Amino acid sequence: MAKTSRPFSLRRETESPGIMGILNATPDSFHGPSRQASVDEAISNGILMVEQGCEILDIGGESTRPGSKPVTLNEEIERVIPIIEGLCERLDNPCISIDTRNAEVARRAIEAGASMINDVSGLRDHSMKNLVLDTGVPVCIMHMLGEPKTMQANPVYSNVVNEVCSELQKKATELIDAGHPPELICLDPGIGFGKTLQHNIDLLKAHELLRGEHNLALLWGVSRKSMIGQITGQERTEDRLFGTLGVAAYAQQENIDWLRVHDVQAHTDLLSVMRKLR
Repeated sequence: MAKTSRPFSLRRETESPGIMGILNATPDSFHGPSRQASVDEAISNGILMVEQGCEILDIGGESTRPGSKPVTLNEEIERVIPIIEGLCERLDNPCISIDTRNAEVARRAIEAGASMINDVSGLRDHSMKNLVLDTGVPVCIMHMLGEPKTMQANPVYSNVVNEVCSELQKKATELIDAGHPPELICLDPGIGFGKTLQHNIDLLKAHELLRGEHNLALLWGVSRKSMIGQITGQERTEDRLFGTLGVAAYAQQENIDWLRVHDVQAHTDLLSVMRKLR
């Protein structure tokens, strides 16, 4: 497979996080309003997110919420490819990330126009690592303990920060040693993916340790998650925007590179005001 002609650095030149917009082509994602009812709706919402300030559109066809079950390869492909193709037809050189842990889905997505891979399983599939090296696309490597169906069943670590940092940096170093540029890698601690509330807090507070010797870019995906509900007492995902924005404000203060969010306009406005005041 030929290398993509559109690599881009995941390291931010500005003091403010970039926005990755969540576009779920799934019927069972944990935040109900984020589910797209049709391909046309997904394309329209993706265009809107870009207009609102989203720099990367993250398209996924498999829910990985706690307790979720895997979908078939064909089903995942059928969900995401028409959306990617439609966005590439409607937008001028869009930056599309494929949110998948399946190398074949990622390959098909790149052929359809995606220019980044977001792997929640942290490149467990060796074929995914080979695909990243073969295509030269930017990649986000996320940490997940176990599998989505059981990951929140009493997650235990000896030292969550050390273990998560060690595992993610090992994966990143394997890519770098094989020739993948460090600026095309970002790491995601996997908030809510096999972690308790305290694990999540510890990882967010110790974020600089995650960058490692290569000073890698960082991505946080905390939008409307159970962590927000546990802190604020808001049980419904629909009521967790304000708490989510609190994490975004902290991320801006701490120079995090990317935020993966459901609510692009709200985050764009928040970060714009904070930039101006700084």
